[in-house]
Amino acid sequence: MTISRRHLIQGAAGFASMAGLSAGVSTRALAQSAEPMRLGLLTVKTGPLASGGIDMERALTMFLKERNNELAGRKVELIVADTAGVPATARTKTQELVEKNKVHALVGPLAAFEALAIDDYLREVKIPTLSVAAAEDMTQRKPNPWFVRGTSSSAQCAHPMGEYCAKELGYKRMITIGDDIAFGQEMSAGFQRTFEDNGGKIVQKLFPPLTAPDYGTYVAQLKNDVDAIFLAFAGSNGFRFVRQLNEYGLLSKVKVVGGMTALDEAVLRNMGDEALGIITTCWYSADLNTPMNTKFATAFRDQFKYDPGFYAAGTYVEGQVLEAAMTATKGNVEDKEALMKALRAVKMETVRGPVRFDEFGNVVGDIYIRKVARKDGRLVNQVIKTYKDVSQFWTYDQKAFLAAPVYSRESPAAKFLEN
Repeated sequence: MTISRRHLIQGAAGFASMAGLSAGVSTRALAQSAEPMRLGLLTVKTGPLASGGIDMERALTMFLKERNNELAGRKVELIVADTAGVPATARTKTQELVEKNKVHALVGPLAAFEALAIDDYLREVKIPTLSVAAAEDMTQRKPNPWFVRGTSSSAQCAHPMGEYCAKELGYKRMITIGDDIAFGQEMSAGFQRTFEDNGGKIVQKLFPPLTAPDYGTYVAQLKNDVDAIFLAFAGSNGFRFVRQLNEYGLLSKVKVVGGMTALDEAVLRNMGDEALGIITTCWYSADLNTPMNTKFATAFRDQFKYDPGFYAAGTYVEGQVLEAAMTATKGNVEDKEALMKALRAVKMETVRGPVRFDEFGNVVGDIYIRKVARKDGRLVNQVIKTYKDVSQFWTYDQKAFLAAPVYSRESPAAKFLEN
């Protein structure tokens, strides 16, 4: 007969009980305390989102190793699933992690459309989920009670960027271009809303498919009488678009600004001087000057030879939030309701800065305006302005915000589009 690791653990717990542990502690409770906490990671290792997905796994693995794979006195077993950035696959992999691997909690998925694809399943199985995916309605009009997000909604960083472009950069006419997925559409819409609320005009909106092999046809369509272009790309697509814009000789003729992942550190290392001076917005920067982040970014850079960005910091922050919640529940991850309540009650300092959560499970935290600069021979997203304590509703009335349709290609209406 083959003896599994789990049987050995349970046997050892039974022996310890007979050796004189306190009466009234059941064998079942001992087995639970000795059994590892199983944590599932939904990430992407293939396709255009793979650069970010790989960073998600690297950072979460690093976080756990720093703690000897133990949180709140409980050993943690990380089980990683590759969704390939496909909604149907994301659902299948989620089911496998929950039903086959019996995970106690999930981190991920990466993409908004993946989160939307597994929304109803998460509700059905009641599995605590710490997500990187930015799908707006998961924490807005249709909040999932088993979902908490320590990164941001799609538009949470785009809102301040729209105001910044209009008020501080003085832009009047702009183009938005982003992946034709929920993330790109919602980010573009959030930017459009605040840019136009501050006197600007979005005169052109473009949405290439996520897997566009080439952006030449979109570059050719760009209007040339604008102040700047806002990029709402995910994964490596922002880097690919900027590279083609440069190849066409247009990067010197029009300003480019970007959303959270347009020039993520995961791809910035592959760029040259063409990236210098490009301004982006995000809830994180590897160049953020705090003791906690300096330690994290240095350790990540030492190990992987480049700076952590949105995706790496995302899972590291979720790890910090999970650790705080598990500490509050004394490592009892079997009580899912208590763990979920503790997750949403977290208020702490993280590598991204201070975080807390609103009533819908979405983070409230600082948002940074960043500018690509060269530092110690490498390109970095240098923080040039901080918007403090930003919620997913920006400065808008929450009730009115939720009464409006979710951000999309059509909402809010683009009043200033030109042929």
